[in-house]
Amino acid sequence: MDHASAILQRLIALHPKEIDLSLGRVERLLAALDHPERRLPPVIHVAGTNGKGSTTATMRAILEAGGKGVHVYTSPHLVRFHERVRLAAPGGGRYVDDAVLVEALNRAETANDGAPITLFEITTAAAMLLFAESPADALLLEVGLGGRLDATNVVDNPRASVITTISMDHEKFLGSTLAEIAREKAGIIKRGVPVVASPQLPVVAEVIRRRAARLGAPLKQGGEDWSFAEERGRLVYQDEDELIDLPPPKLIGRHQYVNAATAVASLRAAGLFPGAAAAETGFAQVEWPARMQRLTQGRLVDVALKGAEIWLDGGHNPGAGEAVANVMADLEERVPRALFLIAGMLSTKDPVGFFRPFAGLARHVFTVPVFGTDSSRDPIELAQAARAAGLSAEPTSGVRTALRLLSEGWRFEPPPRILICGSLYLAGDVLSQNGTPPV
Repeated sequence: MDHASAILQRLIALHPKEIDLSLGRVERLLAALDHPERRLPPVIHVAGTNGKGSTTATMRAILEAGGKGVHVYTSPHLVRFHERVRLAAPGGGRYVDDAVLVEALNRAETANDGAPITLFEITTAAAMLLFAESPADALLLEVGLGGRLDATNVVDNPRASVITTISMDHEKFLGSTLAEIAREKAGIIKRGVPVVASPQLPVVAEVIRRRAARLGAPLKQGGEDWSFAEERGRLVYQDEDELIDLPPPKLIGRHQYVNAATAVASLRAAGLFPGAAAAETGFAQVEWPARMQRLTQGRLVDVALKGAEIWLDGGHNPGAGEAVANVMADLEERVPRALFLIAGMLSTKDPVGFFRPFAGLARHVFTVPVFGTDSSRDPIELAQAARAAGLSAEPTSGVRTALRLLSEGWRFEPPPRILICGSLYLAGDVLSQNGTPPV
């Protein structure tokens, strides 16, 4: 265990709830730290249900291709906590060094002086210290959960507020309807600050439009103020000022065209777009682990049936299930293979909604526990949910076991296509077991 992980274990005890949405505790701590949130590089604040991470990764790739230094804050991490804090560096950013993170965590813990505060809040405050004290041209700040009461929403004057695709997720904390969830996400909109929204369902778009109008925030709504099209394998972006012809994003899936176009619109609204040439390079170089990531080598790959095609995706709600199923359908159309799912999910998610788009597409589902969390859904229960969605399913003890069962009990020519899916926590465990963590 690295030094930062040991401190994080101690900080968990400061507040027993993993999620307790509020701004009061983090505002108090930031004041004790002399307000690092007021000394940040230009901020682009990103909320949404699906696509936040991919949109942020694409913005980073474009900015870095344009020679800009970029800080990035994302969550959750896959393997190590350090992945949440990326600091600008010559030639491209780097995950925060353990010693640097330890110092920031210690400063935040000392300033907090034992007061109740959630782990996300105190680590966000530590990250703000690092972002304020390290030079950069931009900070891409991703919301942890929701928006209105998220600890990142202490930034009063970002260069742009970005809202990616909104769908049902985290109902326990954000509301039971799309309109309620949209209101929480739209809580990042600030008076007079440009807002960029991905194409949204009408009920969501209306919520965003009303809040933006109330706060005098110029709105750039996807599908209205800017648009994109896939033409001859290219992505053509257009807004009222310019048409930009770009290559397809390196990230796999039709939904990544939405995220890539949102990234371009966001940088342009923030006044930080470095030009079409940088966007072209950024699209070709962007990386975002566990989002339709192809696993071609590693310890788990060695267990799988020889020649099997293995994909990893951490999407975990019905919207993500539909997007990933569309990718699998496109792959099936181009190169037919029998599709098997290895799925683990948290008990807070909607498994039937996630699995339903795979009905008629996946041959069989192996359900597995998600290790490293108390919220894992029991594989027996998850298999029942998969069957309720119209799929054949069986529970197993883990990913390695599922891969072994598939290699021993099924024979196909060509070898099958395997999708490991349902949880970012599961995806992180898979990358760790496979020996291929994010770098």
